[in-house]
Formats: sequence, C-alpha cells, structure tokens
Amino acid sequence: MSPVQLAYEQLKAFEGRPTSAPGVGKDLVNEPMIRHWCEAVGDTNSAYQGPDAVAPPTMLQAWTMGGLSGHADRSGAYDELSGLLDSAGYTSIVATDCEQEYLRPLRPGDRITFDSVIESVSECKTTKLGVGHFITTRMDIRADGEPAGTHRFRVLKYAPAARLSKTDERSHEAAGRSSKAAERPAETAERLAETVERSPKTADQPSKTADQPSKTAERSTAPQQRRSSQQSQQSQQSQATQQPRPRRPRPVINRDNAGFWEGVRGHRLLIQRCTGCRTLRFPWLPGCNTCGSPEWDTVEASGAGTVFSYVVMHHPPFPAFTVPGAPADAPADGTGSDWTGPAVTGPDATASGAAGSGTASPYAVGLIELAEGVRMVSNIVGVPYDKVRIGMAVRLEFLRADEDLELPVFRVTEGGEG
Repeated sequence: MSPVQLAYEQLKAFEGRPTSAPGVGKDLVNEPMIRHWCEAVGDTNSAYQGPDAVAPPTMLQAWTMGGLSGHADRSGAYDELSGLLDSAGYTSIVATDCEQEYLRPLRPGDRITFDSVIESVSECKTTKLGVGHFITTRMDIRADGEPAGTHRFRVLKYAPAARLSKTDERSHEAAGRSSKAAERPAETAERLAETVERSPKTADQPSKTADQPSKTAERSTAPQQRRSSQQSQQSQQSQATQQPRPRRPRPVINRDNAGFWEGVRGHRLLIQRCTGCRTLRFPWLPGCNTCGSPEWDTVEASGAGTVFSYVVMHHPPFPAFTVPGAPADAPADGTGSDWTGPAVTGPDATASGAAGSGTASPYAVGLIELAEGVRMVSNIVGVPYDKVRIGMAVRLEFLRADEDLELPVFRVTEGGEG
C-alpha cells in the first residue's frame, strides 16, 4: 500500500508549535546522579567531584527525563503530527541524529525546567528505508530560570519500502547472471565452436580408462584433484593480495576550505586571519564572525597545542582506514595492538572517519587548542587511548593515509603524559 501524499503546507503548519506542555525535572541536579553517570561512562574528571562539582554537559537531557512513570499531561502537537503521518501511511519511525548546545554549567541544586517545539518538518524525502518526512524537535532547557542549553532531536517518519520476496530475489540474481553472460557473446561462441570441433575426434578414440579397474582410476585421479584444489587456493590467495586496498573517503573540499587542504599537502597547518580586525578563526569560514569582513589572509600554526577535550571512539574496524606500517598505540591494559587513523579533522567535520587497523580497539579523538588560540578536532596519537588526559601537550604531525592523501594529527610530546 502506497502512502498518501500530504500537502507540505499542512505539515509545515506544525512548525513552531509546542510538542507538549512545559515540563519540570523530577529531581534537582544532584551529586548521586552525576556520580552514577561518570561511573557508567568511565569519566574520572575532577570537575565532576567535590564541593564545586558541575554536571557533565552531556547529561543535559538526563535531567529532563521522566523515568519509568513518565511525565503527566505532556500530550501536544507532536502527537497530532504523528497521528496525521500514521494515517497517511508513514507508520514507521527511526531516530537519525541529535545535537546539543551548552550555555551554562549545571550544578547540584539547580532546578531544571524545559519546553519543546517542533522546529522543522521536511518535504517528502526518498530514502533507502522508504519515503517519509524528517521531523526536528528543539528542547530549550533552563536552570533556575536561566538558559542552560538546547537539545535537538531528529527522526524520520516513513512508509517502509517494499521488500522483494526470496523468489523475486533469486529471479533478479538469475537475470543478473544472464546479463553478464550476454556481455560476452564472442567468448561463448568461441568456446562452443571448440567443443563441436573436438567432439568427433573424441568419439573415434577408444576409452583407455574403461579397461582399467575402477579403483585404479580413483587412485590416479585423486592426486590430480588435490593438485587442482591447491592451485585454486593459491590462485585465490594471489588474487586477494593483488587487490588494491580500499581507499579512504576523500575530504569534502570547496572554495571555502580549499586553502586549508592545499596547506596540508605542503605540510603546513594554516589558520585564517581577518584582515579587518585581525581575529584568527578555525575552522575556515567565508567571513569573519567578529566584524563580518570577507577579507582574510592566513597564519601558519606553529604545531604546538594542548588537549582541550577528547572522546574515545568505539566501533568495528574498516579496511579503508587501516594505515600500513603505523605505530601501535595500544591501551595500557595491553589489549589491542593496532594504531588507528584520523577520525575527524580539518575544517570539514566530515572530512574523514576512523577505524581500527585490523582490530576494533578504541581510539582517542581530541579537541586540540593550538598555541595560536584556536581549536581543531583531530586524532591524538603516541599514547594509549586510555592514557589521554585534558591538558596534555601535543605536537602536529602529518599522517599519510594513502598515496595522495595526508591528514594532520597530534602526537603527545615527550613527557606530555605527565
């Protein structure tokens, strides 16, 4: 059953409407919840302990949750919008992403209040899951009446795409094989001609094996079969070693950040500088956030920096991100042994990804504060991921990912482990 096409104006009318009634956090910001959170994620930062403790910023949404009993009287426009999409055939839902902005630290004793609105509803989009609409909600969170942060959450309400039955899948596979065979008619015809030519000669020849005992025939063919199997395995191994290594996805380079990547190719880390107010900025932007001037030049970074913040990433390995011959940055407990390539770097946060070099070992991605005062995101290398700490001194170096791509990473300097 195909979904009903809804008028976009009908959906857009929901934008700006409250998703539900304003809410109040069930608990004040408190030390026990902070402690449980830190223990669960393994965060031992001293900022979250003691008399002047603050709550980890990523706990922002936790203070708004209703627990198993939920929040009463919370129905609103979101339920109405969901019902409308359900009735039109968009019955499935999947979360796609979330975004948080932190405006002030939360401290024990703060009372949390919040409200939420439907920020946007997209036009009908076609995805691999099916056709549907993206819905973004924005929650504004306050602590004792002061703005404390925002939390955006996006979902896709969609009509599931029709899936092929197993019979249809086999039919498609057979059609694909037939198509490939049809692409080689000359080769097929040639083989057929050779078979026809050999057939009469073979028919005139007496069968030598027919006069031999069957056991002798079995013994004589067995070594040939083994040799054939060994040759086949060797051929497959040879083909596997000859296959090129998957290439890492290329950074997204456009007119706004091309100068940065040109500098990286020359082993230079360039920072933009406004020629109007002389403010340094990173990542690269088309204009100055301070004075609005579109004019700028560049300053080469010295390469010195410190770890301002960091996260440890956990996910399976991907061959494209394996760096041959890279040094091992194993964790302190001795598990894992492979170095992991850069995760997110440069002025484009989607420039590159990371994964283990043949292992699912975690790796550290840091927000590096450069000596010049700006910050950038890249990998921290040179120490085990579980030894990375805020304040560590690091030094810029360039990682060769493949034959024509290098990326800036930051290595902990000697004695930087402190």
